[in-house]
Amino acid sequence: MKVADDPNALARILIAPALIYIGAVIGVPFVLSLWFAVSDVTVSSAAGHYVGLENFRSAMGDPSFRRALRNTFLFAVASQVIVVILATTLAVALQKDFRGKWIVRLLILLPWVAPVSLGSIGWLWILDSIYSVINYGLYHWFHVCGPEPGMTACPVWLGQPSLAMASIIGVQVWRTLPLATVINLGGLSSIPQDIHDAASIDGAGFFRTMFQITIPLVLPILLVAVLFGFVFAFTDMIVVWVLTRGGPYDMTQVLASLAFFKGIDGGDLAGASAIALFLFPVLAAAAILLLRLARRAEVI
Repeated sequence: MKVADDPNALARILIAPALIYIGAVIGVPFVLSLWFAVSDVTVSSAAGHYVGLENFRSAMGDPSFRRALRNTFLFAVASQVIVVILATTLAVALQKDFRGKWIVRLLILLPWVAPVSLGSIGWLWILDSIYSVINYGLYHWFHVCGPEPGMTACPVWLGQPSLAMASIIGVQVWRTLPLATVINLGGLSSIPQDIHDAASIDGAGFFRTMFQITIPLVLPILLVAVLFGFVFAFTDMIVVWVLTRGGPYDMTQVLASLAFFKGIDGGDLAGASAIALFLFPVLAAAAILLLRLARRAEVI
């Protein structure tokens, strides 16, 4: 059959390389992880034996896994709530015309353009217990804390459990905020100006326009930004690995980092695959829920 005889043949030919690439990069590792999760394969022994759901039962009985599961949800939900609020605020502000607007846009995009590992190393220095520029400012500029007698000791940002969790959440917000801002800005730009003009003529103020017109119209796009943020937060371990490596006392360990340490450092590929696969139903359910909400939120 010639391409000219089938109007969809060209489309299938053009999309085939992308499908092959996705199948090779994502499909093959996913199938392997399914086999690893129900076997006893290790780094030193690739020829594993079928053990059923034993790896999943072992993971659920591990206190480190339960702690990592709680930390993963806290890390993802807290960071995305902050990102949604800040991204919406920045997108609304960037719609206005002001001097130096392009510089502000450039600075907002920099965290997304820069390699996440390089940015995390920078934050590692900023939050260092000895050379922290934050503690330096608190001591020399504000005299809030310091080594002098009678002064409160400066916080050890990555050494105290609550501060360490707050730190990795803050860095995750810094990392994912640019993408969410750009997505929201695109959604706000798609709203016809006539709608805002009509609301202004009717006497609607800023907050009424924002919550009754702008947010409902941009909500489908905002939910897509939230979906991307959740996927990054649930599956990425670079921020945790660079800043805390799951410490102190596994209080910042997430499922992605726990699977890495168990599989690569510990050599237990089967146990690591079982831990990693716990993310799949969570992400699948979140994707279906958010996409359905986005579809229902569409304004016809």
